[in-house]
Amino acid sequence: MQQPQQTAGRWEPIRDLPPSAKLVAKVLDQHDRMTPAQLCAETLLPSRTVRDAVDRLDAVDAIDREIVFTDARKRSYSLRL
Repeated sequence: MQQPQQTAGRWEPIRDLPPSAKLVAKVLDQHDRMTPAQLCAETLLPSRTVRDAVDRLDAVDAIDREIVFTDARKRSYSLRL
């Protein structure tokens, strides 16, 4: 019975974020690591909305950002929660 409460606590930092940020967090929870283009394709959100969602998730320390080694201009994200 404690497990649902622990799961609810896990998502507490993003509770007040907009639905787009919650969707991005949920997709990152299902995948190990994704680029912004992959997030756009998976969520069907525009790139600007994904960037805003990633910035909001980063502001509450809910994601980790890493540089893609094959192309230093690109970033990949993973869920920290």
